Amino acid sequence: MSRRGHRAVVCGASMAGLLTARVLAEFYEHVTLVERDVFPEKVIQRKGVPQGRHLHQLLNRGSTVLSELFPGLFDDLVAAGAHIVDDPSLAYAHIGDHALAQHGQFINREAMVAYTVSRPLLEARVRRRVQAIENVTSLEGHDVVEPILGPDDRVMAVRLVSRETKQEQVLDADLVVDATGRAGRTPAFLRAHGFESPAEQSYSVNLRYCSQFFRVPHGLLTEKVALVAPTLQSSTGAGFLAYEDDTAVLTLIGIAGHRPPEGLPGLLSSAAELLPARFVAALRAAEPIGEMSAQQYPASVWRRYDKLRHFPRGLLVLGDAFCSFNPVYGQGMTSAAFQAKALRRCLAQSNDDDLSRRYFRAAARSLTQIWQANRFNDFMVLPADDWRLIPKRLLNWGTNRMAAAATEDIVVAETFMRLVQLHDGPTRLLRPALLIRIIKGNLRRISTSTR
Repeated sequence: MSRRGHRAVVCGASMAGLLTARVLAEFYEHVTLVERDVFPEKVIQRKGVPQGRHLHQLLNRGSTVLSELFPGLFDDLVAAGAHIVDDPSLAYAHIGDHALAQHGQFINREAMVAYTVSRPLLEARVRRRVQAIENVTSLEGHDVVEPILGPDDRVMAVRLVSRETKQEQVLDADLVVDATGRAGRTPAFLRAHGFESPAEQSYSVNLRYCSQFFRVPHGLLTEKVALVAPTLQSSTGAGFLAYEDDTAVLTLIGIAGHRPPEGLPGLLSSAAELLPARFVAALRAAEPIGEMSAQQYPASVWRRYDKLRHFPRGLLVLGDAFCSFNPVYGQGMTSAAFQAKALRRCLAQSNDDDLSRRYFRAAARSLTQIWQANRFNDFMVLPADDWRLIPKRLLNWGTNRMAAAATEDIVVAETFMRLVQLHDGPTRLLRPALLIRIIKGNLRRISTSTR
């Protein structure tokens, strides 16, 4: 494969940065991965990944991309203790007033396969594979100050500073990628150099969540996943994931400003109101690991780089720095995987100077599905006291009817899960065959309840 340039620099070595470095290694002679943290020698939580202390899962669509980039990765993760969730009995999901069916078999099992693996283990194994690539170099403990532009508005280098010594250095670069997360400073850089900064498409979520890790006695709980979604009537939800080494995480969420409880007793009491008794019993028998972690998420934000008319050549943005979603839906890593795949396609297609425009537009197409799904889900559950309350109630009524049918119909339950795994969009719910199953399922429930 022909090389696009001498050096590419990736700013940020979280999952988005790691995937970007893997892709760029195919097209540039040298790839430098710059990270402000010093990588831990052990598989532990990293300071620069606060979300890793909360419920964290890679969706099926995302794991497919990672399998393409890193063949054998998930075999490696399973050998290290990650769980494969490929059967309805292994996951508990409560939507509206109903729990989805946990019996039967999925029609398309391959599309339903998920892996429960902690963020530190997943990131460590991906990082190991990226660092093993011959033309990739890691530069830890450094902050990125800013890219350096040449007279033709093309990136020619990037300025860095050591967090330990405060010494600056300049790396020549043909391409610089901002993968530094929500706090990415590319908009400020654009304004400072006379470019238009991207418009921000956003909406308030006002999410608060808290999490606690546990070591659960082996064999105490069959399910590896539990999810209780907030509703229009209840602004609270819960999630549970079993990870490697008999560890698990419990996350309680509150939307629209609702505060989850503080302290372990309050956490378990609230969990008892949301999760089945078997989960609560397992958690009460478990050993808490470390301290509780709490976090806020004010709004989902999409910086529309794809709408800009002018942009510095040799500069790209990827991951949460481009678009950050409500973390409740666990789509961040999958979104980064989609963007990395879009970048790979654009680099492979041609060798022109219009990479940024083509990449941003290609990435935007992959982000649109996730953004619309999030907007739809959040619209249904976020409270309102104006005209929006009527369509919200109608949507919740329809979702509740679908969930009622899904308590016994694995096909309807699988449809729900396909939405969660980003295989389909909300319009799939309008297919006549599915609507007939939902109607029949609800008629059977009414018939049974009147006997």
